[in-house]
Amino acid sequence: MKDRPISAPTRRDFLRWAAGGAASTTAFSALSSGPLFAAAAQGGGGYKALVVLYLAGGNDSFNLIVPTDSSAYNEYATSRQNLAVPLNDLLDIAPATSDGHTYGLHPAVPELRDLFDAGRLAISVNTGNLVRPVTRAEYQASSVALPPRLFSHNDQQAQSMRVRADDGGAIGWGGALADHQAYLNGVTSLSPSITVAGSTPMLTGAATQAYHLGTSGSVSLGGFNGNTGAAIQATFDALRGQGHTNLYQRQFAQTRAEAIELDGVISAALGAQTTLQTEFPAESKVSPQLKMVAKMIQAQATLGMERQVFFVRMGGFDTHAGQLEDQPVLYADISASVAAFQAAMAELLMENQVTLAVVSEFGRTLSSNGQGTDHGWGGHFLAVGGAVAGGDLYGTMPSFALEGADDAGSGRMIPSQGTDQFAATLARWFGVPDIELAVMFPNLGNFATNHLGFMG
Repeated sequence: MKDRPISAPTRRDFLRWAAGGAASTTAFSALSSGPLFAAAAQGGGGYKALVVLYLAGGNDSFNLIVPTDSSAYNEYATSRQNLAVPLNDLLDIAPATSDGHTYGLHPAVPELRDLFDAGRLAISVNTGNLVRPVTRAEYQASSVALPPRLFSHNDQQAQSMRVRADDGGAIGWGGALADHQAYLNGVTSLSPSITVAGSTPMLTGAATQAYHLGTSGSVSLGGFNGNTGAAIQATFDALRGQGHTNLYQRQFAQTRAEAIELDGVISAALGAQTTLQTEFPAESKVSPQLKMVAKMIQAQATLGMERQVFFVRMGGFDTHAGQLEDQPVLYADISASVAAFQAAMAELLMENQVTLAVVSEFGRTLSSNGQGTDHGWGGHFLAVGGAVAGGDLYGTMPSFALEGADDAGSGRMIPSQGTDQFAATLARWFGVPDIELAVMFPNLGNFATNHLGFMG
């Protein structure tokens, strides 16, 4: 571990900020005031990247993986009614560990089935926002702590992205990973966390801020082109270069200068890379974002990055109506886009260094409302990559009976494992030691294990 100045925050400072959300702007400014990319990588173990694909709206993943043995399928079909996927249409899979049932994937995801069969995809079943484990009886009696405002889109999205579901001020678990990397390597001008989908609580850090990319690359300042562009640029540079006595003016000028410099660095790094041969789907909501992430990963050595967290987003999953028409289209897009991204990582020889996680704010109701599903709770998350212990299901499938042991009411399945555990499993692979996981994720100690086992 490198020496640090006496005034620099400690590792525990970073983790304490992550757990409590007590971000320090002063500390961030002090750490980020050095020259561009001045900190040498000290994390060890080579490059790693976590890519979070967020399915906004609440993914009805109970149609993504379906039991195919007769007794379990009949229970599923009875509960799902008109939304049940026909048994003969399902794509058979053979999980490495049997729970006594057989399963198949939605017919629109043949590429995901191939990744599962190849040991590159793992499914974290019935996962969702929890403060601690809860049973149906405990939920009905309100006898244990629960995430506040369950079944609300805005609240559950924020909670699913934070290091604790019961603290509105806590930072995002992607931001916490970036903070951890910043402690090891120093805060560089290019943040370890990058979003290609706009602002997100997922990448809110205590000592780091997410860098925003567009699907075409770095987003440059506008207004400097055309006949008057040169004059505007000169005026802007003159204003920026003045010796400002006001602290806020000086900080704004410095931030602008770093943004302009960083835009040039990233544009040059991306432009220096060879063209990826992997073809991404042309008609896709999410492929342009994943393709840009792939290009940034290709340029990571040029940019001097050791660890990175990326955020991409796909909407359209709030399927109260039209689910039978919309869900196959959404799933086909996910399947083809994720497979293309994985192929790009193989092309770059980065399969083992990059893990893609597919998550959502909640699952949807097991019951049908006639045209679709309503806001639920537990659902299935995915992990894809060469370091994933794929080809298996992790966790316990819920009962598919309405008003059964796992139904909180109205077909909302109670999660059997928490989002914290899923995120901590990825953090462990990312390089966060076990001893620090409980500090980074304060509610983790409420669960039987701090990792779910799907990372090899």
